[in-house]
Amino acid sequence: MTITLETPKTKYISPEEYLASEEIAEYKNEYINGEIIPMTGGTTNHNQIILNLIAELIYKFKTSDYRVYSENVRVWLPQLQIYTYPDVMLVAEEVEYYSDRNDTITNPQVIFEVLSPSTQSYDRQDKFDYYRTIPTFKEYLLIDQNRQRIHQFSKKSTKEWIMREYDAEDQNVILTSLEFQISLEDIYSKVKLETE
Repeated sequence: MTITLETPKTKYISPEEYLASEEIAEYKNEYINGEIIPMTGGTTNHNQIILNLIAELIYKFKTSDYRVYSENVRVWLPQLQIYTYPDVMLVAEEVEYYSDRNDTITNPQVIFEVLSPSTQSYDRQDKFDYYRTIPTFKEYLLIDQNRQRIHQFSKKSTKEWIMREYDAEDQNVILTSLEFQISLEDIYSKVKLETE
């Protein structure tokens, strides 16, 4: 006699159910086409890099129409039915909210993700694919939290992105879609890096 064990199917969660559960959740979760994905916890390096970026971005754009948001604001990707929380994002001019929600936007121009060992493959591949469905999305920066290394992807045309790598303290990361640059020294200020 052969016994076949069925793997339990994940229950589909609607976007509305996800948003309702997220309002009372102790920890943030992302949403991918009916499935809730728990987010991993951050480190002090992860947090310090985010704070360094936000400080520089807010100072640079304090008198302009650009808005800076951190990891507590969601992005909705309607084509793919995905909600995600970028670490830092920049929105040009007017913010477009999803369904009048002030915690969910649809029009980031630049997204920064600080890489964690458990999520870096996802951030580099699938997440980048997802973000490219956003019409306003023009730049993606992936920041290693343990060593000085940043990969910048800049949109050249609909199907073409240019990649640039930064790995020296005296280099400046220069955005191509707007006037902003920041040194690696400033990004990694007070961050405890791995020794070679």
